[in-house]
Amino acid sequence: MILNTYLAAAAAVVVFAQTPDGAEGRWSVERVNAWYATRPLPVGCNFIPSTAINELEMWQADTFDAATIDRELGWAEGIGFNTVRVFLHDIAWRDDPEGFLKRMDGFLAIAERHGIAPLFVLFDSCWDPFPKSGKQRDPKPHVHNSGWLQCPSLDVLKDPARHGELEPYVKAVLTRFAKDPRILGWDLYNEPGNINPDSYEKLEPPNKAELCLMLLEKAYAWAREVNPEQPLTVGVWQGEWAPNAELTPLTRFMIDHSDFISFHSYSPLEEVQKRVDSLRGYGRPIVCTEYMSRPTGSTFAKMLPYFKENRVGAINWGLVSGKTQTIYPWESWVKPFTEEPPVWFHDIFRPDGTPFDPAEPGVIRKHVGK
Repeated sequence: MILNTYLAAAAAVVVFAQTPDGAEGRWSVERVNAWYATRPLPVGCNFIPSTAINELEMWQADTFDAATIDRELGWAEGIGFNTVRVFLHDIAWRDDPEGFLKRMDGFLAIAERHGIAPLFVLFDSCWDPFPKSGKQRDPKPHVHNSGWLQCPSLDVLKDPARHGELEPYVKAVLTRFAKDPRILGWDLYNEPGNINPDSYEKLEPPNKAELCLMLLEKAYAWAREVNPEQPLTVGVWQGEWAPNAELTPLTRFMIDHSDFISFHSYSPLEEVQKRVDSLRGYGRPIVCTEYMSRPTGSTFAKMLPYFKENRVGAINWGLVSGKTQTIYPWESWVKPFTEEPPVWFHDIFRPDGTPFDPAEPGVIRKHVGK
């Protein structure tokens, strides 16, 4: 979602003294910076195969599409990507715990063959709040993410007494892969508190941010109990972020408990620069885990040179146009579209592997050293 106005960062020396390591088990500044220094700059995309409308269709046994995943990650490798951000779902695990973990292992094997280390997302606050297992619905024509699912369901989220039902999911996934070198890290919650304006807003509880914070606090505690060898993060996406700003309780918790700092912005370069400057005071590596929406001015040609020069990780939204239909803008929920937009919102390739913009693969390769 489009972000609010920005503040510049306070002086790093002052801020650093005011920023604690946070929860027990959080990586020290020295440890996470040493980890980041040993890796290539994370550059990649948010990934779901073009044949899946949502996380359940990606991960359920009947629709797990290894052939498409392999083909499309090959295209990602071809333009120099070395990571993908991938969403999981508690229902897919609940319905078939061992099968789900085996499919994750199969996905990791495919990704490793292509030189790609995933960043897995465990929970998500965006889009349909009432996910159901089984056959997933068909996409609504020309509507952005018409079938994407929140995780957990709103029924679970709005009842804090039920949050404990999610502990086995978090611990099972993290325990299985806690020492797996193929994984970049764990993103515990995508855009917690997002009320999905123009789509599901009327269904959302008025205290959603507070509910998400309650769950996030538990999720971090469960994850730190497992103590995986990969770092944890949750991307800030709303409001102010600078250490000297008046942060919301949710944003403060997200920043104070992340090993590396991650953020979302689909804004033009000038605003993203301000955002990055506001985060530098925390002294930790910074990764942009969502960007690139051509009509808003967030493009590869404008963003990647800046990210590379400043060693900010860059993970754009989308790879292959498919059932998520994210070539259409967010406003497609309220503004009818009847054909492909002349300028795609997200995504890089068509399902046959040809790029929407023939110049973009070369731009990406140039700025990731390929």
